[in-house]
This record gives sequence, structure tokens and C-alpha cells, in this order.
Amino acid sequence: MLLKNLFRRLFLGTIALTLGFNLFTGNAFALQVSDIPDLAEIKKLTEQTWVIDDSEVLSALTKSAIASKAEKIAEATGIEVHVLAIQRIDLGQPASEFAAELFDKWFPTDAEKSNQVLLFMATEDHRTAIQTGAKVKEVLPDSIANSIADETMLYPARKSNYNQAVNEGFARLEMVLKGNPDPGAPLLAVEETETSNYATREETEASSSNVVVIILLILATLLPMATYYWLQSQP
Repeated sequence: MLLKNLFRRLFLGTIALTLGFNLFTGNAFALQVSDIPDLAEIKKLTEQTWVIDDSEVLSALTKSAIASKAEKIAEATGIEVHVLAIQRIDLGQPASEFAAELFDKWFPTDAEKSNQVLLFMATEDHRTAIQTGAKVKEVLPDSIANSIADETMLYPARKSNYNQAVNEGFARLEMVLKGNPDPGAPLLAVEETETSNYATREETEASSSNVVVIILLILATLLPMATYYWLQSQP
């Protein structure tokens, strides 16, 4: 009887662990492109689509400043820049692929894509990407666009300096879109890209966290089942 009560408490405790785990990690699961609303829907909710911060890491000052600059760029050049920050995407999906799929969703035709720019950042993954339309490429070559995402933005993003990543990336983008010479990537960003061949601490921690998640989910599934069948077999 004592063992039966013990296993019953273990069974209930495992259920509590599973529920608690889901509550505390539910908002950390990877987003899919299908989870992100269309721009028209976002505009209804937020009244603007210049800065979309689902990650909630950007300051009010950053969002206000970037939105104001993006609006002025659109008025002056016809090019619309959208900054999207979310928490996490699938570990096996490159940020550039996610951004490309979202770009296709938001702007289905070449004509709609033509004068659009998407600056993308997954904050918990410390990953960045950019997508541009055909008319944008005439003033912003892919080499510079990719450098903005992979160097100017990525280096501070890896240090969890997300406001710096967005502000500096947008500032460099703004310079080029307005017809000014490209100031280039910060020296530290170039050095980081050229010399870093190892996983960052954040990447290692993310990988370890995923292993822990998998183990906990397996335990949360198997332990209740084993306990239930054991209890059923007892007189």
C-alpha cells in the first residue's frame, strides 16, 4: 500500500511537472512563417508595419526612431523598410530561408516585392537576415545587404545587444538607400565573421536547452504511462 501511494504521488507529480514545463516554455517554442500574420492584419492591430517587435526586446525609443526613419525613407524614395524581431525560429532552418519565405508571404508577386526591404532578427537564436526587392537591389546590392545582416547586425545580436543591432543595421541601410556611400561594417563585426569558427556561448546554450527539452518531454510522456500500468497491475 505504501509503494502504491508513492507511485501515485509520482504520477501526479509528473503531471504537475509537465503542466508547469509547458506554461514556462510555451512562448519559447519556434515560430513558423504561418504563425506570422499578413501585413494588413498587423497594421490593423498596431497601426504601422515599420517595426514589428514580437520578441519584446526593443526599447520604445528604438521602435519610435526606426518607424519615423522608415516612414521618411518611404516618402523620399518609395522604398519601404520593415523590421521584424521575433524570439525563435526552428533550429534547423536558416534565418535567410525563414526571411525569404515570409517575404514571399507578405509580398506574393515580384511587383509587390520590388520596393520592399525586410530586416529580420530572431533574438533568442541570435540570428539575422535581410530580403530585398528588385528595385531596392538597384541601389542596395546583395553584397551590401548581406553585410548589413551578417556583420553590422549579427555581431551585436550575438552579444544580446538587440537595440544596437537594429539601430546600427538600419542606419547603414538608410545611408545607402539615400544614395550615400556605404560606410561598411564595423571593424569588430568583420573580425568576428572572419575569425570565429566555433559555436558561440549562446549557440551552445541553445543546443543544450533543446536537449533538455527533449529529455523532459520524453520523461513526461513515459513516466505517467509506466506508473499507470504498474498501478493497474497491483492488487
